[in-house]
Amino acid sequence: MLRQDTSRIDPDSDEPNTEEQLNQQGTTGVDIQRELNRLEEMILDSPRIPMSRRTLVDEEQLLEQLDLVRLNLPAAFAEAETIVRHKDEIILAAEQYAQQVVEAAEQRAAQILEESSVVRQAKSEAQQLWQTVQQECQSAQEQTLAEIESMYRQAQEELQEVRARAIAEAEAIQNGADDYADQVLSNIEQNISEMLRIVRNGRQQLQPPDFPPAASIRSSPIPPKKI
Repeated sequence: MLRQDTSRIDPDSDEPNTEEQLNQQGTTGVDIQRELNRLEEMILDSPRIPMSRRTLVDEEQLLEQLDLVRLNLPAAFAEAETIVRHKDEIILAAEQYAQQVVEAAEQRAAQILEESSVVRQAKSEAQQLWQTVQQECQSAQEQTLAEIESMYRQAQEELQEVRARAIAEAEAIQNGADDYADQVLSNIEQNISEMLRIVRNGRQQLQPPDFPPAASIRSSPIPPKKI
């Protein structure tokens, strides 16, 4: 219950305060914790009665401080009630915000997962393409080596054939040359033989005839002359 005389409720004011002024102070938001601390300091700073645990407190000042706290309690209660009333709204807003954050995080995680899946798929396709290219390159290399080997064998065979034809032609030419030389030499031999025969005949004609001895000439009958 408030006292009838409230002329000195506010300890910080030198002017008298009325109940309406106190109510106005309560609505302006007085710090209840600060006023309670001031009340505690007031009691602790009061002189003590010797040989006892009692304290001499200024009743007027104490009652004024109590009235100040009491008048401001409804405002504090109203503020607390407002906070409690809005607590559900604050919690709901926080939950909605948290839900939005969770949904955004889930969407981002799904996006990252999808991007990771795309990256993995791209890596897998790139790996498969690389393997295909490697296989094709190896196959092309093997095919090229096989073609080169085949061309080398074919060139070797053609070279052998050309060499064999060259040897055969050389032998044929050599045989023809031998035949021609033999024919020429045979002709020369015949010519030389004919020339030798002529030379021998010439020499024989150049030699004097051999006459028989005289006795043999006498004894030998004279052949009759042919009529």
